[in-house]
Amino acid sequence: MKSLKTEFLPRSAFSALSLHGKNTYLQELADTYLSAKGQDPYILSKEALSRLRRFYSRRSFADLKLEGIKDPALARSLYGLAGAVHKGTIEKFIESEIPPRANTALTRPPPLDDDQLMFFVPQLHDAPLKDDVNLMDVAPFSLSKTRRDGVLRYELKDCIITVAGGVEHGLASAYDYDIFLNMVSFLAEEMRLYHKRKRKGLNTSLPGRVFRPTASQILKFCRRGNGGKQYVELENALDRLQDTRIKITNFRENARRATETFPLIDRYRVLTRTTSDKIDHVEIHIPEWVYNGVVKPSGPASILTLNPDYFLLTKPTARFIYRLARKAAGQDEAHYSVRDLHYRSGSAVPFGKFNRSIERLVQSTSEEPLPDYDLELIPGRGSQVLWMKRRSEATAVIQDGCRETLD
Repeated sequence: MKSLKTEFLPRSAFSALSLHGKNTYLQELADTYLSAKGQDPYILSKEALSRLRRFYSRRSFADLKLEGIKDPALARSLYGLAGAVHKGTIEKFIESEIPPRANTALTRPPPLDDDQLMFFVPQLHDAPLKDDVNLMDVAPFSLSKTRRDGVLRYELKDCIITVAGGVEHGLASAYDYDIFLNMVSFLAEEMRLYHKRKRKGLNTSLPGRVFRPTASQILKFCRRGNGGKQYVELENALDRLQDTRIKITNFRENARRATETFPLIDRYRVLTRTTSDKIDHVEIHIPEWVYNGVVKPSGPASILTLNPDYFLLTKPTARFIYRLARKAAGQDEAHYSVRDLHYRSGSAVPFGKFNRSIERLVQSTSEEPLPDYDLELIPGRGSQVLWMKRRSEATAVIQDGCRETLD
């Protein structure tokens, strides 16, 4: 992204503008910001402009009291620092009011405050991203970016998995699943701390089955912005997660089939809301199957660590492929026919269209590599075959260096 070089109006000058003048100025800032990111202009809604006006009017350099500082160099430095903070915060608020662009980019840029230390965010933000290994062979969510109803059914070698959405809200999406990952990662971090305390001989107890994050903590963990639309969508996502149920029938030779069904989240409750009635503090009850898979003091948990850049993948298909690669390839490599991938994805599109989407995905990874894994399509019987190979650390360092040079 190009640097956004804008001299922001002082608060007093902004306040002196008419309502139309303020809106025009904020729209120009948004256009400049999008231009710096190489995106097309976007017309801010009345609600977005209202939020931006309130925010801008409350920002002030007056609190620095620069007139009382005798050292001119120090005064200039403080003013420059405040300007940089102001600039970054304005960018953050503009970003939060603009919907994701609809283009072919494989990844989106991280939030503007992604690398800032947030003292009020507990350790769950820094917890490694975890996923339940039992659901990584298939897509336990819809790959559609719009509502999808019905049931996903996967008949695998050792089990049958069905994923059913609720009548009112439909299936959970790949982006809804981020909250599930946050919940699992939180529980895994609690278990890490439990074992750490046990090794030190301290009195401790196993973590409970309740996860109580704030909405901002969830958005921070999932590397999203914190605009008003994010909070509305967060509550909708919780509804879909609660309504989506997984059913697994395991079968072995000469043994009776064992079937169990469970939700992605047991239930949730909104503890507090903001003054604008947005979701604020929530309570999520962790399903027993998730809890039992992670909380195993005497054995390994049934989870795998994911790359946090997973959250920056814009395409549900790319998220499905990454999770499958993490489970099947691990530190080595694995391959699947594209026809098998089409089946395991639960995609509702015809095979030919799905095949073309995989081809475009592999092609796009030449410029924007998938986290951790390199992809290659080779000829195969009946359909092409996708090879997924773990990228060496040396290759990853070179690629990161090249991207930094280009940026």
